[in-house]
Amino acid sequence: MTRIRTAVAAVLVGLALTLVAAAPAAARADKLKLVVAGDGAVGVTIQATYADGRRLDQVVRLTLTAIGPDKQQVGPVQLEPAPEGQGFYSSGPVLSPGTWQVTVNAPAPYGTKTTATVQAQVAQSQPPPTPVALNKPTGGSGAARWWPFAAAGLVLVAAAMGVAMLFGRRRSD
Repeated sequence: MTRIRTAVAAVLVGLALTLVAAAPAAARADKLKLVVAGDGAVGVTIQATYADGRRLDQVVRLTLTAIGPDKQQVGPVQLEPAPEGQGFYSSGPVLSPGTWQVTVNAPAPYGTKTTATVQAQVAQSQPPPTPVALNKPTGGSGAARWWPFAAAGLVLVAAAMGVAMLFGRRRSD
């Protein structure tokens, strides 16, 4: 009977230690760190991590609101995860050029709110490709002069083989 009691006590102590160790982890998970920045054009990017620096391991429904030049307002806009990786979010083109006060909110249980100043600007496009002129050879280039000599060489080789075959056979009577 004492073995059963010892085993039950060991299981209960293990369970208690597991719960005590998990409690700080659950408390840490309630805080997010949000880094808000412009995307170089008229959008906003957000990087979300846990407050202790761990990568975000689940999708969080962040919302964005912004106040811009002339008191223009945008939002609330629900942000979708970006393809850059876990914890990255992007708004897409939602701002007009100018200086914006952007606020990003994380829902409960996180309850995190971050405000940043973002400079939105017109997206820069790549310059058009420069056209490449295709010039035709004028007056014969090195590539156009060699083929008559190659053809003449092939004819001479074929003729020499034909002559060798005709006169190379000796009849033994």
